[in-house]
Amino acid sequence: MKPSMRVFALLSCGTLFQACRLDMESAGPNAHRSVAADVMSDGPEWGPWSTPINLGPVVNSSADDNRPAISKDGLSLYITSGRPGGFGGLDIWVSNRASLDDPWGPPQNLGPTVNSSSNDAAPTLSPDGHQLYFHSFRPGGCGIADIYVSRRHDRRDDFGWGPPEDLGCIVNTPYVNAGPTIFADETTGTTTLYFTVQNNPPGSDQGFDIYASTGAEDEGAFGPPVLVPELSSPFRDTRTTIRRDGLEMILSSGRPGGVGNEDLWVSTRASTLDPWSTPVNLGAVVNTTTFDGGPALSFDGTTLYFHSNRPGGFGGNDLYVTTRTLLRGPDVAEDAGVEKQHRGKTHATGRTHRKG
Repeated sequence: MKPSMRVFALLSCGTLFQACRLDMESAGPNAHRSVAADVMSDGPEWGPWSTPINLGPVVNSSADDNRPAISKDGLSLYITSGRPGGFGGLDIWVSNRASLDDPWGPPQNLGPTVNSSSNDAAPTLSPDGHQLYFHSFRPGGCGIADIYVSRRHDRRDDFGWGPPEDLGCIVNTPYVNAGPTIFADETTGTTTLYFTVQNNPPGSDQGFDIYASTGAEDEGAFGPPVLVPELSSPFRDTRTTIRRDGLEMILSSGRPGGVGNEDLWVSTRASTLDPWSTPVNLGAVVNTTTFDGGPALSFDGTTLYFHSNRPGGFGGNDLYVTTRTLLRGPDVAEDAGVEKQHRGKTHATGRTHRKG
C-alpha cells in the first residue's frame, strides 16, 4: 500500500486503529515516520466514532424509520418512514431544530408533491441545498425503482420542493436503482451521483452494487452509470454517504467480515482522481450483530446518522447518531473558530442558528 493510502486509511479508521497500525507495521520500519509526516502535511485526522445514541421517540416511531439525510446547516433531518399519516408505503419526512443544541421536533411529511402512494425513500440533499434526490417505486419509471430529483428555490424551505423528475433511462436501469448520494467536486468542477443498482433478478436480496454517474447537478443530467468495483462486492452493497472533500465514503454492506448481517464500512482515497480503498468495517462500537445501514454524514464530517434494528429501539428500524472529533486538518482552525463562537462542550450540544 502506498504511504498516502496508508494515511487516509489511518485517519478514517477511528475505532479500527489497531488494524491500521498492523498495516503500517507490515510496510516496514519507516512506515510510522512517513505516515506521521503525511498527517502533518496532508489530510485531516479524526478521533474515533462515539457509541451511537438513539434519536428518541419524538423522531422515531413504532413503524420503520430509516435512511436519513442531514442538511448542510445541521438543522433539517430528512428521514424515510412508514409511520401513519403518510401517502402510502414509505414516505419522506423532515424533522427540524432551531439550533444544534435544540432537540429535534416531530417529523412532518413532505406532502403529496414529493411523496406518492408507492415507496419513496432514501433522500439526499445536494451541497447547495436546492436539489433533493431520492428513489421511488412509483409507476412510470425505467425500472422497478428509479432515482428522482426535486428542486426548490429557497434552500431553507423544507416544504418548497417541486414535483419530482425521473433522472431517465440513461441513469436508471430496468431493476432497482436506489440510495442516491451527490458529490460536487470543487477541485475538478464535476458532480458525481453515487447509487446502488440491483444486478440480480427481482426477488434477490443480493446483487446490489455501487455505481457512479457524472453530470451537471444544476441540470439534473447525468451520464450512464459505471460500476465502482472498489466499493462493490458479491454481496449487498447499498446506501453511501461521502465527506464534503470527497476523500471518505461510508457505505452499508452485507459483505463478510462484519459484525452483523449488514454493517457500516468506510473507504478512503488520496484524491478525488484516485480509486477508492477496500472498505474497512467501522467496528463494534458503531455496528451491532443486527442490521446497521443507511449512513448520512454531516457537512463538517463530525456526525453520522444511520438506522439500526438493534435492541432497545421504538420500532422496526430506528435512527441513531454517532459523533467524532476533527483533531487536525486543513479546516481545523476555521472549524475551531466556529466551535468557540457557536458551540458548547460537544458537537451535539453546540449552538448555531439558521440564518435567513
